[in-house]
Amino acid sequence: MEDNMHNQPNAALLIELVKMKMPFGKYKGTVLSNIPVTYLEWFKNKGFPKSKLGVLLETLYEIKINGLEGLLEPLKK
Repeated sequence: MEDNMHNQPNAALLIELVKMKMPFGKYKGTVLSNIPVTYLEWFKNKGFPKSKLGVLLETLYEIKINGLEGLLEPLKK
């Protein structure tokens, strides 16, 4: 049962992806969900930050590469 919980999207994380802005770098000030996958791929290769931001960026990367961006659309409103 516990493994099943990890497969469920965390609603709070998803909401943060559409509300929080990138705090630094090339896309500073950009809402996380609007960051292009190429930048997320760069982080994937370099290593995601060891912080909540890193968890958010890695989650967003997985969403984008799996074509699940539709999950975020209703939250943007």
